[in-house]
Amino acid sequence: MTASAEALRLAENMAARLCHDLGGSIGSLNQALELAALELAHQSEAFVLARQAAAELAHKIRLMRAAWGPTGSTLDLPGLQGFAKGLRAEVDPSALPADIVWQPSMGRLLLNVLLLANESLPRGGRIALGGDAADIVVAIDGPIATWPVGLARYSIDREAAEAAIGDPRGLQVPLTALLAFGLGLRLSLLLGGPHGSVPPLRLSER
Repeated sequence: MTASAEALRLAENMAARLCHDLGGSIGSLNQALELAALELAHQSEAFVLARQAAAELAHKIRLMRAAWGPTGSTLDLPGLQGFAKGLRAEVDPSALPADIVWQPSMGRLLLNVLLLANESLPRGGRIALGGDAADIVVAIDGPIATWPVGLARYSIDREAAEAAIGDPRGLQVPLTALLAFGLGLRLSLLLGGPHGSVPPLRLSER
């Protein structure tokens, strides 16, 4: 195992451990809030906001654990829609086959691309998915939609992606590229879309 692979494995296990520990506490918090809601005749605005925040956090932790932890199980469309609840942006899978099932590696890379797409839509927007189980196209559209700087380069240059790790705020970009390399998959930005649109991102088997 190379040093890069060992580092990625360590990061995966650390992410899984953190998400597991945080997820347990958040689950307990959600249960407590649900019980409290049954006992309260009137729910204040602050209480309603607390319930919403706890539910959103639970969805985010679940998504991050699946995206950042070790490769898990296959991913189907209902599963994808469940994970999408952890995103700010709207996910539109209407162009996908209803019975689509992604293998663990492709499903995990797709979840990381969804996290990346969500970051690329700071004011909200839409993430549209198309393709099949072995070849997926992800398009983003929103007020200031744009893929992060460096994505095209990191997708073809492993050393550049490794060198870019260091800024926590921009970690998702090189991480997604390195996962693609490690999983034997390919990321590529497509050209030739409508004038002024953001180029779609393609995930495919090498």
